[in-house]
Amino acid sequence: MKKIIMFLFVLALLSAAAMAQGPKGAHEPGTGMAEPTLYEAGQGTGQGAQGERPVAVEAGMSQVRERVQQREQQMEQEMEGKGEKVQNVYRNQNRVRLAVHALLEMKDELRGIGPQVSEVAKQYNNSVQATIRAEEQIKMRGGLRRFFAGGDHEAAAALEGQLNQNRQRLQQLQQLHEDCDCDEEVRAMMQEQIQNMEQEQNRLQELARNENKSKGLLGWIWK
Repeated sequence: MKKIIMFLFVLALLSAAAMAQGPKGAHEPGTGMAEPTLYEAGQGTGQGAQGERPVAVEAGMSQVRERVQQREQQMEQEMEGKGEKVQNVYRNQNRVRLAVHALLEMKDELRGIGPQVSEVAKQYNNSVQATIRAEEQIKMRGGLRRFFAGGDHEAAAALEGQLNQNRQRLQQLQQLHEDCDCDEEVRAMMQEQIQNMEQEQNRLQELARNENKSKGLLGWIWK
């Protein structure tokens, strides 16, 4: 009888202990379920510092385009009061001058190649002044003199000399463009400037070629 009473007493104690402990929480140790991860503001969103870069690039490129537009307006004002032939010369070559200006303004956006691009652009800009003078000299040659003496071969030779140097500079710019680890918008704008410079290069080459072909009625006398 005593054994039965003792057994019932122990059983009651075990039941009371189990009820006091209660059910385990869903995320407590031993349940097989991990605690949910809490993120602070800005964590785990994938935006952080990487999300800020495109915004900075967009703002920088917007400023570049604005300054290029302002420079274009200045160039238009510079042509006021000049003769028609001179205006045509500047109108053609302003595309290159504007491309050079854009490349200089893009220095900070071009990352590591910025200083190299700026140096080539400055050299190209100095060359543009020489090509403008040579083209002006060709365009201003009188019709009567052209008829008898032919084209201005001296100006054509000076123009070709500058074009040969610019050809090498264009190759440098194209190589830098290929090596540029920069934003796609920046790459596209740089390529646009190179294409504008190449188009003007081709036009001037054709001008020099035609000028050399113009022999004139008595051109052999000046050979």
